[in-house]
Amino acid sequence: MSPEFLLTSLIIVASPGTGALYTIAAGLTRGSQASVVAAFACTLGIVPHLLAAMVGLAAVLHASALAFAIVKYAGVAYLLFMAWQTLREHGALSVEAKADPRSAWRVLRDGVAINVLNPKLSIFFVAFLPQFIAAGEAAPLARMLELSAVFMAMTFIVFALYGLFAAAMRDKVVSRPAVMAWLRRGFAGAFVALGAKLAVTER
Repeated sequence: MSPEFLLTSLIIVASPGTGALYTIAAGLTRGSQASVVAAFACTLGIVPHLLAAMVGLAAVLHASALAFAIVKYAGVAYLLFMAWQTLREHGALSVEAKADPRSAWRVLRDGVAINVLNPKLSIFFVAFLPQFIAAGEAAPLARMLELSAVFMAMTFIVFALYGLFAAAMRDKVVSRPAVMAWLRRGFAGAFVALGAKLAVTER
């Protein structure tokens, strides 16, 4: 495993984005267990992109402007939906004193959807990973799976750390309604900003 791959992957994973934002919100408003579920969900959302790259669908997404646009704007719409839900206190920043299986399922569902609808992940597997697979690699598919597993492990660990840190601050935040109100607006604004950034993203 090359140090260049590990360093670049860590930078990509640790950079603030929709997954990190969602995991932090889950930990801040639902606690440590929800933050780990959110981190797992965002990691699970990478799998469809990996499978797409393995069967060549990601290459089609990379080459086809229409296919890329469809997935991109679906992602934008979902981010705007998350922003709206957050402002209504039914989304990422809904505070629940006692979590139940339904809330855990919602955290999992939303976390997976956030990354599934991120076309840049498919492009990542098409444009980034192949750089670390030698042209004469005897088993390129196995190598791709190995690199992808490392990337996903990094994603889960970094996101879980973000979420657990947020969960540790939970009691200091949720007991202050004014702070929660500003956080809702801030997170909703961040979802809108990320949606706008995705909307102007080119292949």
